[in-house]
Amino acid sequence: MTAAGVDRAPGSRARGRGPAGPGGLRLAALHATSRRVLTCLLVLAAGAVALRTALHWLPRSGFYSRQIPLTIEAGAAAVIGVTTRSPFGEPERAAGYWLPLLRLGGSLALAVAAAGALAAGSAAAHLAGGTAGMVRDLAGFTGLALLTAVLAGGALAWIGPVAYLGITMPALGGGWTTPWTWPARPPHDHGAAICAALAFAAGLLLVTVRGARDSLRD
Repeated sequence: MTAAGVDRAPGSRARGRGPAGPGGLRLAALHATSRRVLTCLLVLAAGAVALRTALHWLPRSGFYSRQIPLTIEAGAAAVIGVTTRSPFGEPERAAGYWLPLLRLGGSLALAVAAAGALAAGSAAAHLAGGTAGMVRDLAGFTGLALLTAVLAGGALAWIGPVAYLGITMPALGGGWTTPWTWPARPPHDHGAAICAALAFAAGLLLVTVRGARDSLRD
């Protein structure tokens, strides 16, 4: 035990623990590393390349012009959901004072990164539904992935968007009008946009407050 730093002003120590101080930046970096954010970003970049390649060969209209981009969007959302999993479980949840903010910031940042990557991948190419439709569908898929992470665990977050994608496929060719099958609706359908936004907001809120389950047993 030493007296080093006793004469330091209390405020100087508190500043290092704030979210914008050195301690907060280090905490954010550790949180991103534990969630494998870099791997997620690499997968999103690969998804953008895959979308660009697919759009080069896909027809400009028809079922497959919608199915392949939607599959890539659902995959991007699934990857975002998987990053919510904590490798430390309950100890991190009990000790992390800034954990809700880190969850919120991480999920939002990855959602924006996914939208930016897919928008870049589809730039100057014919994307059915356009960028607005892509952002709407990606937001809805991401919300479902986050909701699944809260209910079933981050490792199973992919189930939500993949299951919803399976429901959406018949809607693409069946002329369904319910806004809850938002990928099957036109890109400027307000009801579909509201439903996708509600799914995204609900997933983001719950994953911020509750976090992903460690397992189905907790």
